Amino acid sequence: MTIRVLVADDHAAIRSGLAMILDNAPDIEVVAEAGDGASAVRKATALRPDVVLMDVRMPEVDGIEATRRLVADSVCAVLVLTTFDMDSYVYGALRAGASGFLLKSVDAPRLIDAIRVVAAGDGVIEPSVTRRLIHAFAAAQPREVVPPPGLDQLTDRESEVLVCVGEGLSNQQIARRLGIGEATVKTHVSRVLTKLDLRSRVQAAVLAQEAGLVG
Repeated sequence: MTIRVLVADDHAAIRSGLAMILDNAPDIEVVAEAGDGASAVRKATALRPDVVLMDVRMPEVDGIEATRRLVADSVCAVLVLTTFDMDSYVYGALRAGASGFLLKSVDAPRLIDAIRVVAAGDGVIEPSVTRRLIHAFAAAQPREVVPPPGLDQLTDRESEVLVCVGEGLSNQQIARRLGIGEATVKTHVSRVLTKLDLRSRVQAAVLAQEAGLVG
């Protein structure tokens, strides 16, 4: 099955480069490009791609607001592409429901793999990058640690899975740690998202950090 992607970035050269990389994958098709968030939302709503590869800083409507609109309306999954600058915009993108994010220094194979992962309904959470970002952005937010609504509705196993997600583990890694099958992990993750009223795995990871479930 072909994965349909919309590339949103305000730099034409970057858009073209990303589109070229993705179009070289046999199972990915770039169906449109957008130079700002408003255009990204409009085109994605019309074309219904599987994934929008979204820059954060764009004119008029930025990537955070565009992500929020697309996820809230269940238009498609969003993969944020940004620089690692400890920027509150990236944290906002996670809050808005992005399925994950990559650095703009990512190489072509990893970018293509990340698109496939997000299109399959999973989140791009790798210990080497994502866990560090989640820690950083969560730590940067002044807050009182308060158990989020719905946390007490989780079963013991679901709570264990949430902690693993917060640590940046993949489904395969969670399955190995807890001694259960990957399909069972997916079921638990889905139930966790439903009970906590979350839209993405990355949001669950951030929540686990903020709730103090992960040291």
